[in-house]
Amino acid sequence: MEKSCRLSVLPVSLFGPIESGEITLEEWLTKAKEMGLDAADISMMLLKNHTPVYLEGVKRMMERIGIPMAMASAYPDFTHPDALQRERELEYLRRDIAVCSALGIEYVRVLAGQAHPGVTREQGVRWAVEMLRRAAVTAAKFGVVLVYEDHYKPGAWRYEDFSFPVDIFLEIAQALKGSGVKINFDTGNITAQGGDPMTVLPQVYDALATVHISDMQTLGCFAPAVIGTGVTPNAEVLAWLKHHGFGGLICIEEASGTGFSGIRKAVEFVRETWNRA
Repeated sequence: MEKSCRLSVLPVSLFGPIESGEITLEEWLTKAKEMGLDAADISMMLLKNHTPVYLEGVKRMMERIGIPMAMASAYPDFTHPDALQRERELEYLRRDIAVCSALGIEYVRVLAGQAHPGVTREQGVRWAVEMLRRAAVTAAKFGVVLVYEDHYKPGAWRYEDFSFPVDIFLEIAQALKGSGVKINFDTGNITAQGGDPMTVLPQVYDALATVHISDMQTLGCFAPAVIGTGVTPNAEVLAWLKHHGFGGLICIEEASGTGFSGIRKAVEFVRETWNRA
């Protein structure tokens, strides 16, 4: 990768083994360093707690291995029909922001919330925008950037993302302009929704800070593939980004379930594709 663009990996395929202790966070960071990545990304669910002693230990571990964390994935549910729960979700995210600040993590990936039954489009958009704007104030105070993603569904949720439909994602993204919230563009999630990333990316590029490169086996279905083997036009996306001078973070979201082998193949594909573009 050219130095104008940083490369990291979010190891979704390893979430289960890391949470169970089969693979340690230290092992993941070490492997990321060995692969020559600029950063090793995580889910907030992979951090055991937020005590000062634990966080200081994680910081020392990153320094010892010689690799930072660039982006952490959080899971705010700002479309919950209960107003008090939405306030709880905001407090949860504020804690995540503070934790990321303590660890030197630059970006926190955020979501709109779940597609709860009975919540209208107008309600969901209004609540998500309001809460993300409020969270952005906290993020600015701690020197962290929130990046809003076109998302499908994390394992932590019961329902799909409220803004999985591209038109809702774009509506919320437009309403967040000027708030300090930037965009994390996920290539595979657009494909899973049945859309074309190349028609959506230019519409959010002015707010783009980070990219999740992911891949799907088929159009219109959330079925992750080893990156570079599916139907998501990642080569075209990477070429477009390079042509337009993108200098932010490119994060490979590896979710094919093939462990370190899939991660290595994905890293090779993205590097080679970027350098050829």
